[in-house]
Amino acid sequence: MKVGKIFLGITLALFMTAKAEAINEYQAVSEIPQTSAPITTLTSENSGLNPNYTVPLIQGTRPVPAGDALPNVTATSAVVIEASTGHVIYSRNADIKMFPASTTKMMTLIMALESGKMDEIVTVGPNADGAEGSTLWLNSGEHIPLRELLYGMIMVSGNDAAIAIAEHLDGTVYQFAQHMTKRAAELGAKNTNFTNPHGLPDDNHYTTAHDLALIAAYGYKLAEFEDIVTAKEVSYDWIHDFPKILRSENQMLWLYRGGNGIKTGYTDKAGRCLVSAAKRDGIQIISVVLDSEYMWNDSILLLDYGFQNVKFEKLVKAGEVVKNIPVMSGRRKSVQVKTTGEIVMPIFGNDAPHEVVYDIPKVLNAPVTNGQKVGKVRVMYDGKEAASTDIIATADIEQKSFFRLFWEKIKSFFA
Repeated sequence: MKVGKIFLGITLALFMTAKAEAINEYQAVSEIPQTSAPITTLTSENSGLNPNYTVPLIQGTRPVPAGDALPNVTATSAVVIEASTGHVIYSRNADIKMFPASTTKMMTLIMALESGKMDEIVTVGPNADGAEGSTLWLNSGEHIPLRELLYGMIMVSGNDAAIAIAEHLDGTVYQFAQHMTKRAAELGAKNTNFTNPHGLPDDNHYTTAHDLALIAAYGYKLAEFEDIVTAKEVSYDWIHDFPKILRSENQMLWLYRGGNGIKTGYTDKAGRCLVSAAKRDGIQIISVVLDSEYMWNDSILLLDYGFQNVKFEKLVKAGEVVKNIPVMSGRRKSVQVKTTGEIVMPIFGNDAPHEVVYDIPKVLNAPVTNGQKVGKVRVMYDGKEAASTDIIATADIEQKSFFRLFWEKIKSFFA
């Protein structure tokens, strides 16, 4: 009888362990089964890896489309884009519907950043307490700043944080998910439908690799997005585990030179998913892999390919004098104006050149102050603004006195 109970206990323990592993969103590289021998090794000499890192490149087991430029990429669906233009550099099944897993949380982050409520305090509700999958172990009734919950949601993929955020911003998860879908479509993600803010499995919760890349590219335009998706380690008092530190699950932040985001994901249905990004010389490259056998290797290969196939052209120099603008009613007749920053843009093969547009007034009215913003230079790509920088005045110009203006009018009348 005792033997039977012991056997039953062992069986239950193994079952619970298997269940926990099935819903656990994240596995370290060392836990990924290495089913084939390495075919080469990625290093800082032959790829964008940071110095002192090497990653064995594993031969995938899935068939690769004929003529694929990156046959060693193991993902079912993948894409690489340049963020400012949205130009697709590489794609594989990039527009087929896929399950996004927790890369969903990237859209939840965008909705929160656009809400204008970043400094509000979130009260954790019962729906968040005990959420499935990866969690921050939040308790119902806890009061946590929205900004800090966002860090936890992105860094360790807290599903409970995503639920708490959705309910705080929109009342219910259902309502929030509807608004997520609508906003994603406005950003160009036309083949995406969200039913929740975290990415746990639902047959009606889907997206595409290309849509996720477009969403990520938009995110970098928002204040604080990059700060959150690049955070490697943070510490907050409300974290239950000592020493109250969160460490990002996104290994690309350490592995890849210029790595600056974004989000991991895993469910049984979705497979291993990763939206990753890197920025070099002012150029932001974004890669997406969905249902990948080896998502870190895939992402390194994709980012490498992105940077290898983009040329850079400096279209606007910082401090470049644009022109002299006449100044009305000023003690000086004109003022020099200059650019504040440089604009470096990607060039793809035989693409048509970018259009540089200067938005500056024909005349300024005194007084004018040194450093005053007077206009903007914009770079247009495919009819859309891809980059811009301000144009400022380079000197102080006082307004003429009333009597001087009056006297000049009299002189001009008799001239």
